[in-house]
Amino acid sequence: MQPGIHLSRESAIAAAASISDLRDALNLLASVPGQLAVTGTPVDPVAELAGVYKLVGAGTPLPPPTRTGPAMLFKNVKGFTMPVVVGVLASRERAALLLGSTARRLPFDLLEALENPVAPVVVGPQQAPCQEVVVRPPFDLRTLIPAPSNTPADAGPYFNMGLVRAEDPETGASDVTIHRLCVQGPDRLSIYFVPGRHIDQFRAKAERAGRSLAASISMGLDPAIYLASCFEPPTTALGVDELTIAGGLRRRPVELVECVSVKAKAIARAEIVLEGEVLAGERVREDAQTRTGYSMPEFPGYLGAAQPELPVIRITAVTHRASPILQTIVGPAEEHTNLVGIPTEASILRLVESSMPGRVPGVYCHSSGGGKYLAILQFRKQAPSDEGRQRQAALTAFAAFPELKHVILVDEDVDIFDTNDVLWAMTTRYQGDRSTVFIPGVRCHPLDPSQSPEFSPSIPAPGISCKTIFDCTVPYAMKDKFRRAEFQPVDLKKFLP
Repeated sequence: MQPGIHLSRESAIAAAASISDLRDALNLLASVPGQLAVTGTPVDPVAELAGVYKLVGAGTPLPPPTRTGPAMLFKNVKGFTMPVVVGVLASRERAALLLGSTARRLPFDLLEALENPVAPVVVGPQQAPCQEVVVRPPFDLRTLIPAPSNTPADAGPYFNMGLVRAEDPETGASDVTIHRLCVQGPDRLSIYFVPGRHIDQFRAKAERAGRSLAASISMGLDPAIYLASCFEPPTTALGVDELTIAGGLRRRPVELVECVSVKAKAIARAEIVLEGEVLAGERVREDAQTRTGYSMPEFPGYLGAAQPELPVIRITAVTHRASPILQTIVGPAEEHTNLVGIPTEASILRLVESSMPGRVPGVYCHSSGGGKYLAILQFRKQAPSDEGRQRQAALTAFAAFPELKHVILVDEDVDIFDTNDVLWAMTTRYQGDRSTVFIPGVRCHPLDPSQSPEFSPSIPAPGISCKTIFDCTVPYAMKDKFRRAEFQPVDLKKFLP
């Protein structure tokens, strides 16, 4: 990185077009004031590193005090020579900067990339920086790479930004997804699949045939790859390669390389690659090392329960760049919101636009829902016949993203990114008895602790939710009575140059 070189915002956005890996991204952040903090103070990867970043820049829904702040590079991790970076995408504005976009434009750029995909290409090992160093067994992941834990109660150290890539053993179709990976031993990781994930389907197919599933885990990547990988069905059905979307974002192909120890491919410009196999028939209790009963903090903001039986990945080789950087994430925070929320916004916009063009100018998956549970939809009523269609848009959003729990509908004069403005609309344009739509008995995301019969007798089984629409839009016939005060436009630069 080149400290001391400061680009204008416009120049920085233009520079984003040349980003091809994590190092390019960090160079850009180092050139923009306030976007990257660097420390050489020794830090313990066990709970302390995450505790520091909680205060620096992790954001909601971590418990206060926290805030949205810069990414942070820890150069002196106790017991290791490898630095750790966290929070690269922990700000919507920073995510936009790294994609050459704006905070409001991001989901539209992802939609454009989705519709203009660029397929990845395979390069030779000489063109793959991720294979500059090859480490073969025996090795111990626990001493080789500084995998952090978030809290003292975690099941163990975790790799939280590992992009897992595998191929369907029957069709050859590929998929990439981020999963939580707990280090269970010198060459063993556990992997947690939320039900329905595509790579888990690949694993099940291989296991039924009595075979292990070859896979790669790439860490430290171009932010465009991470964002594209977080698209979910129905936008990306089984067989859709999310790396084509990353290629569309950058308008050039993502480079892959053949692994050195298994029949799989990895991201050629990754900082670190773990190669291995998801072992057929082998399972491990997630907290086998600690027996705390917990896994790690999950995106809703609570400590997740340790899973009793998880698939096991046996690592067969580690490859990395010279002087690699480990990239990580603090679990329930703004970075998760951006990773999953921005692709979800794009998915909602895509489906709503196809059914009612021009009616939804903006969607925001709010931080308080971790990017999954809460969406704020801006709806434009253009004629009396549009009354009621705003609720249809909310139902369409639920169809676009089945893990969504709540939708807040607002008019186009409300800033969906300003929580105060949204709550103002809920206060002055909402009546609970007429403006609320309940949709009970619908399956949602399994990590919401409120969706259990113990919480509410209306819930028949764990994992079932009551989805809710909060309609904070003005009835079309009453629009004239809800005009916001109009102030005189001024040139603020004259008063605050």
